[in-house]
Amino acid sequence: MPSRTRAARYAARRKRRMAAVDHDLTDHQWAGLVAAWAGCAYCGAAGGALQKDCMLPISRGGRYTLANVVPACGSCNASKCNTELTTWMRRKRLDEAAFLVRQLEVRRSVEAALTG
Repeated sequence: MPSRTRAARYAARRKRRMAAVDHDLTDHQWAGLVAAWAGCAYCGAAGGALQKDCMLPISRGGRYTLANVVPACGSCNASKCNTELTTWMRRKRLDEAAFLVRQLEVRRSVEAALTG
């Protein structure tokens, strides 16, 4: 029974954090991100359901914005949890420089497609 109480406290805390900030990621932006990445932004896995992952976690001040969200497979999203992005990528031995360059290119292409 204590795990339910802990889960309820966590859910209430997350709800308060989510309500405290403005999230401006639109459905069109999300669809553009999913199409541009064509799979998990971290491991490249394609074909499965993708989740919105905040590079700067909400628990650390992040928001659902075009600049902060990438599509992630359930495995990468759960593994990253609320860890800082570069720390997690180094621990997983992923190429963070290539990821950050690609993330910027994708964000710019989605912005351009939606504005022009």
